Amino acid sequence: MRRRLPIAVLALFTSTFMAVPPTRAQQDQPESKRKLVTKAEPTYPGLARSARISGSVRIEAVVAPNGAVKSTTIIGGHPDLAQSAQDAVRRCKWEAAPRETREVVIIAFRPD
Repeated sequence: MRRRLPIAVLALFTSTFMAVPPTRAQQDQPESKRKLVTKAEPTYPGLARSARISGSVRIEAVVAPNGAVKSTTIIGGHPDLAQSAQDAVRRCKWEAAPRETREVVIIAFRPD
């Protein structure tokens, strides 16, 4: 009987946490289908190119209703490539929309 109680308690807690609905923050950020109008190509950093560093950088852009980028945040990628990717995303433009959106952009760097 003593062995069954911990298993039952563990099962109860596991089922409780597995059934938790998504948080409010996840629900407030629907996937955007906003079209990119102007794409800016990043400059491959010289040091990164000579070191043959490659990879992708993920940038989150807050885009104003008029399509201009208001702010950017680096959310992943190689630090030597991140600033160049962020600069490129700041130069991008999206189609107009009724409200501000958050767009995730992935910039790939491949030394050729």
